[in-house]
Amino acid sequence: MTNVFFPSESVGADDLYFVCYMVERIARHLKQPKKYVVNAMGHDELAKKLSLAGVLHSENPQAVEADWIESYRLLPGHYDVAKVNPSLCERIPSATQMGKVYKRLILHTLGSDEDYADGMLRVFNNPICEVIDDYNCSAYYEPSPYIARSYYAGGF
Repeated sequence: MTNVFFPSESVGADDLYFVCYMVERIARHLKQPKKYVVNAMGHDELAKKLSLAGVLHSENPQAVEADWIESYRLLPGHYDVAKVNPSLCERIPSATQMGKVYKRLILHTLGSDEDYADGMLRVFNNPICEVIDDYNCSAYYEPSPYIARSYYAGGF
């Protein structure tokens, strides 16, 4: 993906990871599904954040989170991924872990005509995210190729 601010530079997988991580943080903080966050931002704003990720990753994540929540007027909801059955899930994965899961899924399924922002919108709006984000099941820690095959198959 080409950087929208500096067309001679590329946006890399680490930049995608950072934005996926921030989307995860914001979604958890607001108790909203990730699709709410990415849809509120839209393609062009996601492309900008991906292009700025190299700089934003050195900022305080709480400040970045607060800035995005305010900038995109994101509202709290009731979708709480942390609410799990303790007998099935002793500890939920961290936002950084889930950022990596989604980065890998986007990279494994990215079409030749898509950029990272397109991939984020496509993946986070897919119903498979509800399964991956259900920490009472094992989907989130399955190997990346298996998650990608499940994405293409329409479920686990």
